[in-house]
Amino acid sequence: MGFIFTMLSVISGAIPVLAALFNYRQMDSILKIAAAYFFVSFLFDQGFWIALNAGNNSLNDMPFVHLYLFVSLGFYSVIYYHLILNSILKKITLILAVVTLIAFLYNSLKLLSYPTISNTALSIFLIILSLVYFYQLLNRQEYVYIEKQGWFWINAGILFYSAVNIFLFMLFNQIPKDLRPNIFIIHSSTNIIANLLYSIGLLCKPQKTT
Repeated sequence: MGFIFTMLSVISGAIPVLAALFNYRQMDSILKIAAAYFFVSFLFDQGFWIALNAGNNSLNDMPFVHLYLFVSLGFYSVIYYHLILNSILKKITLILAVVTLIAFLYNSLKLLSYPTISNTALSIFLIILSLVYFYQLLNRQEYVYIEKQGWFWINAGILFYSAVNIFLFMLFNQIPKDLRPNIFIIHSSTNIIANLLYSIGLLCKPQKTT
């Protein structure tokens, strides 16, 4: 069962990539940055899938997991810095990004181990910023249909994925290895749902405010 969910999770990464290709001309610059990240994420997932099924027990892909988290932090920092309009909150975004980077660097001292600290730090970073963005979206002066805003759906996917998986990331090293495939169904399921939300956001047409 865990294998099937993992496979579906990897395949689902292609959905936002296809959505971005379909609606590329309608996307603004920030959405294009997000689309680039989803493409990079899809490539990493393919690599992890190949490594998982390579049949070589001596193969350790943890350095690439660390690398993926560094790449993710870079993309998300740029994205939220541009999405968040308040100048003070922009500075807070940069501070949070630096603090998260420090956690990454500390965790990378154990490059061959699962990056529990990095994953947890990134989840906290994304939960905070996604909530800030929702607050900003719901308190705009002009009238907008938030359900037609692409970033409403993408931000919802980011918040959902991070909030559900944070405890899994925190406790991963304490979970017995024989139970991890079944426990990780939670991650695979949320990743599939998040990819669907990202795709909805990427397919949204630009909305005029009134």
